[in-house]
Amino acid sequence: MSVETTRRIVLLRHAKADWGQETDHERPLAERGRKDAPVAGRRLAQTGITFDLALCSTAARTRETWKLAVHELPERPRTVYEERIYEASLGELIALLNEVPEDVDDLLLVGHNPGMHALADALAGEGEGDALARMTRSGYPTSAFAVIAFTGSWKSVEHGVGRLVEFWTPHD
Repeated sequence: MSVETTRRIVLLRHAKADWGQETDHERPLAERGRKDAPVAGRRLAQTGITFDLALCSTAARTRETWKLAVHELPERPRTVYEERIYEASLGELIALLNEVPEDVDDLLLVGHNPGMHALADALAGEGEGDALARMTRSGYPTSAFAVIAFTGSWKSVEHGVGRLVEFWTPHD
């Protein structure tokens, strides 16, 4: 596989979570989250991206979001539940992306804010249409996702390497 391969990273923020007596890591989805997650999955399917790998935080709300969203995809990608995504800093998320195997062209990362927004903002050196402005204006609401394209190896992922191709939110 050439280092000139165009790759895509899709950064999906978990759906709306409930605030109960659970620890933060074990918070389940709220009713709205259980409705929005499949909608996000259907919109992911409409992108036409066939994911080679999904990396999902081990938090209950991200696992539940992924479980509801993945059923809407035409093919289920290999999924790895990665504890390092939970509460990860921007630098830790970039380091995680640098470890992605080179045979992966399209990656889905299911995580949390502020990490998903910070990562999308950092990687997107440019954007198509009004995608960057919309992401800046709306923040990064629950169930939102960004599609970032870049050329090169996973080891080369760094600030400004990509182009924000799409930014989607469930309540646009």
